[in-house]
Amino acid sequence: MNLTYQLNDILFLDIETVPQEEHWSTLSEETKHLFEAKTKYQRKEEFTAEEFYDRAGIWAEFGKIVCISVGYFNNTDKTKQLRIRSFFGDDEHQILTDFKQLLDKHFAKKSNILCAHNGKEFDFPFIARRMIVHKIELPKKLNLFGKKPWEVPHLDTLELWKFGDFKHYTSLKLLTSILGIPSPKDDIDGSEVAKVYYKDKDIQRIVTYCEKDTIAVAQILLRFNNEAIITKEEIVNID
Repeated sequence: MNLTYQLNDILFLDIETVPQEEHWSTLSEETKHLFEAKTKYQRKEEFTAEEFYDRAGIWAEFGKIVCISVGYFNNTDKTKQLRIRSFFGDDEHQILTDFKQLLDKHFAKKSNILCAHNGKEFDFPFIARRMIVHKIELPKKLNLFGKKPWEVPHLDTLELWKFGDFKHYTSLKLLTSILGIPSPKDDIDGSEVAKVYYKDKDIQRIVTYCEKDTIAVAQILLRFNNEAIITKEEIVNID
């Protein structure tokens, strides 16, 4: 694709979300009615709103973020290194605050770009909406008000793969498979995150899954630019 972005300027990311409440029964009657109305066309007549609630994590109005994983290259002329870091836990406000601090301190330059798979439709707006819910001031990289399309600092590997075919959708799992990239879906997938969070209470398993997706996004961008993918030895987890 001959992408002109500098790898060291890109922050790759992925988020994992779950319903705000584990059980439908704990929701207020107003929230139940609002969820029923919001999901009316997605559910059609196949499911009741209660039966559909396990999917509530895909909507920022009814879901919450339990993990944000980021990755960024620290490359030199002689070495290539992808650094991985995650913000996770039960306190969504803290997760979002820590992520905002990362953006404001280390990825606030005009040249910095956020990159995710389907990020423009999901990750970026979901994070921004949850920040507003928590009364957190939006970082510049997520505040798109008044920006022209070419000024938006977002890169989306799904959008790049569409090549203008906007009705086309390709999952991260499929894209990694055809590009010869190690699959990030070798343990769980997005549909299982809520169960792992609420039933198994295994947040570390979710973090590992989220980090694999983040690494996969970085690998995809390398392949798009006809560059060699990185090895396990070139991936470093940091606190």
